[in-house]
Amino acid sequence: MKLVIFGLTISSSWGNGHATLWRGLCAALARRKHRVVFFERDVPYYAMHRDLNEIPGGKLIIYSDWRAALDQARDHLADAEVAVVTSYCPDGISASELVLDSAALKVFYDLDTPVTLEHLSKGMPLSYIGSDGLRGFDLVLSYTGGAAAEELRSQLGACRVAPLYGSVDPTVHRPVAAAERYRADLSYIGTYAEDRQEYLDTLFLEPARRMPERRFLIAGANYPPTFAWSENLFFVQHISPPDHSALYSSSRLTLNVTRRAMARMGYCPSGRLFEAAACGTPVLSDVWEGLETFFEPEREILLARHTDDTIRALRMADDELERIGRRARERAVTEHSATGRAQQLEEILTAARQREFSQAATAPAALGPEN
Repeated sequence: MKLVIFGLTISSSWGNGHATLWRGLCAALARRKHRVVFFERDVPYYAMHRDLNEIPGGKLIIYSDWRAALDQARDHLADAEVAVVTSYCPDGISASELVLDSAALKVFYDLDTPVTLEHLSKGMPLSYIGSDGLRGFDLVLSYTGGAAAEELRSQLGACRVAPLYGSVDPTVHRPVAAAERYRADLSYIGTYAEDRQEYLDTLFLEPARRMPERRFLIAGANYPPTFAWSENLFFVQHISPPDHSALYSSSRLTLNVTRRAMARMGYCPSGRLFEAAACGTPVLSDVWEGLETFFEPEREILLARHTDDTIRALRMADDELERIGRRARERAVTEHSATGRAQQLEEILTAARQREFSQAATAPAALGPEN
């Protein structure tokens, strides 16, 4: 199966969760004998921090502007079985028009469903979805499950919606030797976001203030100079995916904080959650609906609503935390790997294509002019 994807980025993992997910999925799809062609606009922000230049078993096309990509896009769509446009694709609306004109199975993958729906509820424009919504697509994939499917139908006209959650590549994220520079009692990886700040303050910064004898570490981009740093809080500006394992493996415990829109929607696990679990690192997470469908609370993951919950977790015995980490890794590798998601994607796409072919075969023939 040939898939042509128009996305935000796969070449740079800086400040976004799209790249890591696509890297794992594309590698797994290639192992399953599928071919992926990924179109990405050459955005300066990502060009400055590019950490991937080719897709094993596939093709990465980085273009300067949409006009420059148009001929190649048409050529690749001509023999593609599946064409995908993603949320936050810089040319999402133009790419959608081209995809909807093709003979391929037409798919929109919203990797930011809660943000999409929140913008709609506030009357804010979407740069990656046109005025017709998602009505023309044969299939809409959503990074978010639960109630998201019905909202995508009712608000954007999606005819068929299937969840495709985040995943982890266990060959990239796995237990490795600890590194002293990343050593921490509690770590947190995440780009700075205002809508995560309240929980970050409650579950991370306040425990750091109350436990000056402990070492806390934050890794991520875009943190403002006014951020509430303390003497026992250390900072790493950016860590590329190959180094995530070293950081997680150097952490006694790591924190997962979900974006507000994602937490409110529920059934929307971040990629970081799966990555940390695959490294065998015990995870302390904020609470949201559906979390228990991915990891079992208190057995595979720890939950926190208040500062005292973080402090209680940090005071747990090492062997108890290690047991939680081992169980989480087993669950992540078994149920949330990129290989497993690629198989799910293949099954969803195959079913959708068969349905489209079936409908086409049973549709009444067009009537010609009367004699």
